[in-house]
Amino acid sequence: MSYYKTWMDRSEDAVNQQTYVEYINRYYALEKNAYEQILKAYPDNAEFVEGKAKELAIKLGFAGDSMDIFVGFIDGIKSSLRNADDIDLEAIEDESAIKLDIDYEKLYYNMRDAKADWLFKLPAWKNILDEAKIAEITREYRDASIAHSNKVGRNDPCPCGSGKKYKNCCGRKV
Repeated sequence: MSYYKTWMDRSEDAVNQQTYVEYINRYYALEKNAYEQILKAYPDNAEFVEGKAKELAIKLGFAGDSMDIFVGFIDGIKSSLRNADDIDLEAIEDESAIKLDIDYEKLYYNMRDAKADWLFKLPAWKNILDEAKIAEITREYRDASIAHSNKVGRNDPCPCGSGKKYKNCCGRKV
């Protein structure tokens, strides 16, 4: 069975709740450690983002028996990679060549979108993004998350162009 298949089976199998929670918590701890290493070493982090799968996993703190979790980490970061189409998660084996061409701004945005505050609040982000860029990405995320409606409110100007409030114009007819 591939590492990816093992990852999918174990990360989606909530039959035994305690085992599931332990597995996911282990994933979160290893994920955080991996991101800390990648971000702290930026811009000279090639040793953490390129190499053979098993060697890269060990450098990032995924012990030998955690290759399925390492592939889960790659699955999680994949949407933030410039070369995402080049990575076949099903085919990853110990000797597979891995290159994580990370788009850091997109990664930060995706961490916000996942509500992973333990990741987007890592102090190491200051090595990569300045305060203004972090604020800009945060603003973009919030703007994208705001619900928009085409419904006319009672106190809004009437869409007919009369200049009156909707409640005093076309809203009366409803």
